[in-house]
Amino acid sequence: MSNNKNKRIFVGMSGGVDSSVASALLKKEGYDVSGVFMKGWYPEGIPCTWREDRRDAMRVAAILDIPFHTFDFSKEYEKYVIDYMVKEYKEGRTPNPDIMCNKHIKFDMFLKKSLEMGADYIAMGHYVRIINYRSSTSIVKAKDKNKDQSYFLWTLTQEQLKHCLFPIGNYLKKDVREMAEKFKLPTAQKKDSQGLCFVGEFDIENFLKNYIKPKKGIIINEKGEKVGEHKGVQYYTIGQRHNIGAQGKEPYYIVEKDVKKNILKVATGKNEKDFYKKEVEIKNVNWILSETSDLSKKYLGRIRYRQPLQSCRIAKIKSQKSNLKTYIIIFDKPQCAVASGQSLVLYKNTGLLGGGIII
Repeated sequence: MSNNKNKRIFVGMSGGVDSSVASALLKKEGYDVSGVFMKGWYPEGIPCTWREDRRDAMRVAAILDIPFHTFDFSKEYEKYVIDYMVKEYKEGRTPNPDIMCNKHIKFDMFLKKSLEMGADYIAMGHYVRIINYRSSTSIVKAKDKNKDQSYFLWTLTQEQLKHCLFPIGNYLKKDVREMAEKFKLPTAQKKDSQGLCFVGEFDIENFLKNYIKPKKGIIINEKGEKVGEHKGVQYYTIGQRHNIGAQGKEPYYIVEKDVKKNILKVATGKNEKDFYKKEVEIKNVNWILSETSDLSKKYLGRIRYRQPLQSCRIAKIKSQKSNLKTYIIIFDKPQCAVASGQSLVLYKNTGLLGGGIII
């Protein structure tokens, strides 16, 4: 306990129960804890709860008797998350903005500012665990498998991880809520946030219309026959169900997007070959451990959040499309609805190996 008093920790407090309990646990362990609310960028005309969330975070900080700060990252959030998201959608891809928020805001801007203000560590309410082994730090899946958030942290580096703590990774969600009640925290029964990082739930299609002009086009089936019209290919993602209203019992699913020609291709059921891929190419690859992956071994991977882990192996190549080094992930079984712009994340047993953006 006495050693912990000399360690200063800035906790990212969102106003939710997870970061509230993370703060309480660290305070109980004797750390010098400060709470920090990160203000992001919020679109005009869309209801946002950031003031309410900050008020909840401040109430928790007051109960725990810890200092409280607000870091305004609105400009950075717009640049690294919103602008990135819009650019990806314009080019027909399906981005994951939460991963960019973690990469650029929470574990870069927030970490750097906290260290500049004298913090030894930052802590977050993410459901993951970290294990220190020899000279490396590994991210390991959370005890609560349903809440595990390791998928969103594949961009982290060893330098960042040595300053990170995740206090609730060893607990189930129900245990976290029970602890919040015992600590008498006002967020104990607060509903979990959904939707975009910092922003919350909102209609992505209406949001994108502010940046991408709707352009109607045709929808074709597996045979190349026109079966309907769409509002703009950028508003759809691979694997999405589309209610075209054509005859037949089986629903249509989007299997291909042609941005240049403004054409959507759909298939009934899951029989279309374009709906499945065994080989998936990724770019912007980051390996969390200092040594790169062993290309001769089998690993586990997922192409979307909460997908059951799939057996795969890795092949390194140089992309023909650019000079960037990319990797081909070869799955044992074909993967359904692989969406360009999403993240493919790799694991070695329960440990997070790294990941990349699907090309």
